[in-house]
Amino acid sequence: GFRTCLLTNTWLDDSAGRSLPAALRLRLRSHFDVILESCRIGMSKPDPGIYSYALEQLRVRPREV
Repeated sequence: GFRTCLLTNTWLDDSAGRSLPAALRLRLRSHFDVILESCRIGMSKPDPGIYSYALEQLRVRPREV
């Protein structure tokens, strides 16, 4: 009955070692309803907008979390 979100401050990784973090994200994906990475949505913590965006993606209201 609970929806979960992984909210991270990350950057786009174009290094040679990027496959390890990418593999970790793939493994985590099955454990969360929503995964939000700051580099992909254009906001980062502690910007209040990122939390509003997360609530929208989870389809919940602040008082429900």
